[in-house]
Amino acid sequence: MIDSLRSAMARRSLAGALVLGTALTACAAQAASFTMYRDPNCGCCLAWADHIEQGDRHSVKAVDHPDMGAIKAENGVPNDLRSCHTAIVEGYTIEGHVPAADIERLLAERPAGVTGLAVAGMPMGSPGMEHGDHRQAYQVIAFGPEGRSVWANYPANHGSAS
Repeated sequence: MIDSLRSAMARRSLAGALVLGTALTACAAQAASFTMYRDPNCGCCLAWADHIEQGDRHSVKAVDHPDMGAIKAENGVPNDLRSCHTAIVEGYTIEGHVPAADIERLLAERPAGVTGLAVAGMPMGSPGMEHGDHRQAYQVIAFGPEGRSVWANYPANHGSAS
């Protein structure tokens, strides 16, 4: 009787350890470390980094760089998709004010042929470019060596600009 009780307790302990290990692995897989290259004179880049770090799920290391054109070229950012900052996360290039949810989807799905996401320019209302609840329409573009496609659409919102 005691041996069967010990055996049952051992099985429960093992099952509990497996569940805990799986949960910890899932949490670790969701967290990501970003390296963001930026012009030291640009303030919206740090606001975008704050957006990415909300909820303490991700961390962003900001690196001031005097030649952002070289960083963008080195990481394959198409000229017409360039913005103010370039981030690298888990081998992907993130250009500009891409929302965290779109990056998290990229990291979860890891689609073939996609090397990065970009929001061209600095659209008002995108993460880091907030202005009340007013938002210009913009797209998140997935890009890679074989081309590009629309990853997400964000319609204009002509709310109050406060």
